[in-house]
Amino acid sequence: MKKISLLIVTVCSVLAFGQKLSDYKYISVPSKFSTFKKEDFGLEGLLTKTLRGKNYIVIPEDKLQWPAEAQSNPCNVLMADVLNDSGFLRNKVLLQFKDCNGKVVSSAKGASNIKEYKEGYQDALKQTFISISPANPANKIIAAIQPSTEETSVSAQPAASSVPVENTSVRFSNGKTDLQKVQIDASQFILVGNNSSSPFATFKATTKNDVFRVKLQNGESTLGYYENGNIIIEMPQGNGNYSKEIFTRK
Repeated sequence: MKKISLLIVTVCSVLAFGQKLSDYKYISVPSKFSTFKKEDFGLEGLLTKTLRGKNYIVIPEDKLQWPAEAQSNPCNVLMADVLNDSGFLRNKVLLQFKDCNGKVVSSAKGASNIKEYKEGYQDALKQTFISISPANPANKIIAAIQPSTEETSVSAQPAASSVPVENTSVRFSNGKTDLQKVQIDASQFILVGNNSSSPFATFKATTKNDVFRVKLQNGESTLGYYENGNIIIEMPQGNGNYSKEIFTRK
């Protein structure tokens, strides 16, 4: 229980001060991605179109071409990059969004069995779009991250301690692993093992009832939902497909 309590404090602190992709209004997309310098196979255009469709304002890499609002506070801008993560037989990409301090705010992997480079890379990139939530910028200006102080750490404690762990913990199992569901707030909860120091999965609400964006312990992003009182996670497989993992309430 002590480990779970400590975990709740940590998660709540991150939720209180961390930023997520949808908090940002501007995303900078380079004309050439870092590992696709010779040929980008249409990935830049595909990503730009998708981001605009999710209400983000896409701006170029050159800061001199940024709008005044973005220039005045570069920490209101995320930097997008698509990395070539291909193996011997499959086209794979890693989509990353970094903040002004170089911290990865969001990342997702995609893979395709299509062998042709252009079609394969585009198909792999499309797999990552499930992790991109529509833009919902925070009202406050995002400031550059400053070093933590002792005073800041102390002031963050009351918000974290307000989570009633005992009253919000419910046990679920897939037959192999027993996990506790811990409600962080009205729109977020985690599944965590008794002896684990990090969540097995973190669930964040979407605009659709009982459907959640899920961040797995290994960093992969997927979807989860309720079905007949059970928690379902679409688990990514090595071949780019997904399997249905069912966690029943105990």
